[in-house]
Amino acid sequence: MRAIKTVFLALGALLLAVLVYRVGTEPILETLRRLAWWQFALVCLPYAAIMAADTLGWRFAFASDRAPFWRLFGARMAGEALNVVTAVGAVGGEAAKAWLVRRDVTYEESVPSIVIAKTTITMAQAVFLLAGLWLAWRTLPVGAEMLRAMMWLLVVEVVAVAGFAGVQVSGLVARGGRLLKMFGVIGDTAYAETLDRALRDYYRTEWRRFGLSLGFHLVGWLLGALDAFIILWALGLSVSLTTATIIEALGSGVRFATFLVPASLGPSEAANAVAFAALGLGAGAGLAFSFVRRARQAVWVVLGLVVLAVMRWSARRAA
Repeated sequence: MRAIKTVFLALGALLLAVLVYRVGTEPILETLRRLAWWQFALVCLPYAAIMAADTLGWRFAFASDRAPFWRLFGARMAGEALNVVTAVGAVGGEAAKAWLVRRDVTYEESVPSIVIAKTTITMAQAVFLLAGLWLAWRTLPVGAEMLRAMMWLLVVEVVAVAGFAGVQVSGLVARGGRLLKMFGVIGDTAYAETLDRALRDYYRTEWRRFGLSLGFHLVGWLLGALDAFIILWALGLSVSLTTATIIEALGSGVRFATFLVPASLGPSEAANAVAFAALGLGAGAGLAFSFVRRARQAVWVVLGLVVLAVMRWSARRAA
């Protein structure tokens, strides 16, 4: 898997280089020059609200409230940062999240919560993409390429989410563990059976918490549309919140479909370039929008790594 991701990262970087060459640097720089330093600082702020909403979505993926909100918030910041910097590495941010909250919850509780949160955030993403598709259908010409692309992305996402959720509620986790033991891959199925039981118990009994987790993650995606609107404003692009929502919904679908590409580098920029051109904003503006997003992401990655260092130091002191 690591080798595959490395190859996809290289291909994504190549795609980005080709895009910049084809579009030209001047249209990109012309848009970026409109961004003042204080506007970039302002652009970085909405992500804190998105992170808070997604943290609440994770909190309600637990069967009970055991870990304090701020520790979950810090663990999510650190985990998402690691997901970016170790995109082709062996250690991912999801494992770090479980490790960072181990003082409050056991791994038997935190690992299922991460799986459930990943499920509810993806379900919420599909709902958000559906909302973006509806807005696109109302505002774009019927038969527009962008509209068709969003429809296919929605189909892919719904099928994937249905399969992911089906595996969790049908007992396939435990069966997969027994199959791996049969082939000698693992020596004990206890962990797989414990995880399977925790997942099924949650989906059968915690409907209220499931709904809250889904709802808060949906709020996070909707805040992402507001975030896109603020970036577009900072770049001097006069668009409506509806247009910003369509752009963000399309981008979210592309990021989901290209999850094997680390940070969706390349495909995300290509989608923005095509979408902005189709909306009359220019492909250069789409790439400038992408670069501002990447710069904002870099800021939060650094903050996440700082939080990770602080939480590790605090854990060592407590130990």
